[in-house]
Amino acid sequence: MARNPRRDDAQGPFRVHDVPEDSRYELSHGHPVECAPAGGRHGGANATGAMVLGSDPAVEAAGVDTGYAPTEDTLRAPDVSVGNVPAKPGWVKGAPPLAVEYVDSGQDEEKLAEKVADLLGAGTRFIWVVRLAGPRRVEVHQPGKAVTIMVPGQFLDAPGVLQNPVPVQALFDRDAALEATFRNLLQRRGYSTLDDVRTEGKTEGKAEGKAEGKAEGEAAGLARSVLLLLSSRGIPVPEEQRRKIDECRDLALLERWLVRASSAERLEQIFT
Repeated sequence: MARNPRRDDAQGPFRVHDVPEDSRYELSHGHPVECAPAGGRHGGANATGAMVLGSDPAVEAAGVDTGYAPTEDTLRAPDVSVGNVPAKPGWVKGAPPLAVEYVDSGQDEEKLAEKVADLLGAGTRFIWVVRLAGPRRVEVHQPGKAVTIMVPGQFLDAPGVLQNPVPVQALFDRDAALEATFRNLLQRRGYSTLDDVRTEGKTEGKAEGKAEGKAEGEAAGLARSVLLLLSSRGIPVPEEQRRKIDECRDLALLERWLVRASSAERLEQIFT
């Protein structure tokens, strides 16, 4: 496959079936577009954005670098896609309702504009272009509307796709992302805030006739939050470790476990 021929009005010669799943190329109207590997800042940001958006209570599926083929001559892979991410091999037909592109220094702006146009033309309703270089900002693209700029301190909305507004900072900063993700995971389990979980822990303790003080009830609520978060993230907790968490009454230790549970990939990472 030729390397990034100059685009013109002519239809390119390549089709989606010419591009294998491990290829580093996308297609725009038959023209190949090389996708270079992401740098550290870019790659880390992709994971951060996917964590926040994929955990939203209204989201059933999200993906990173998922390839979409709305036509036989166009193949596009947003950094993060929300919606229309089937759990099966092969390129996905259509387009995601929400796409996120992280842009760092050295970005070819013409190629970026072509990608945005291709996705909007394929049916994507919201495209968030997150600028990592220079002042932090997010460009919001929607079909038939002028581009709007959002900055830290503001919130991004995607009605019909996301339930919760997304703090702009959560697409850049890991701590802000973890906070937003934790809120989302609580809501997926029917809680509005951590205080709701703590209150339930206190209520359950009283119902069982336990003489728990304020600190005791808060510890029970934190323990429940740790177990809830691990369950929401699909991390199994054997009975011995579950009992260790449930019986712990060290508030500082429970809070440390809670933070680790937000990002750990394995249960062992919680206790180290």
